[in-house]
Amino acid sequence: MEIQAIKQLVRNGKFVLSAHADQEAADEGIAIAEIRDALLNGEILEQYPDTGRGESCLVLGFANDKPIHAVCGWYRESIAIVTVYIPKSPKFDDPWTRRRQP
Repeated sequence: MEIQAIKQLVRNGKFVLSAHADQEAADEGIAIAEIRDALLNGEILEQYPDTGRGESCLVLGFANDKPIHAVCGWYRESIAIVTVYIPKSPKFDDPWTRRRQP
């Protein structure tokens, strides 16, 4: 996936949240507008060529100073946001770095 394609589709309102992403956003206190902002200024951290449901990627972006991770895939001609969360310990050392397992 290409970050510029993701940004263009988000700018055009062509993105959908999965039920899981919607629930995770509610649990984490992340608004839809914050997800949109994070995707528009985001960068791809990890690419997943085929997870069994097609290509996807992990995007890191910021809404104000809040780091947001979004796993994005394709849904027809739109971006599907599979899950969304705030990266934090114990899984992440910082928004860019996944914690290594001992």
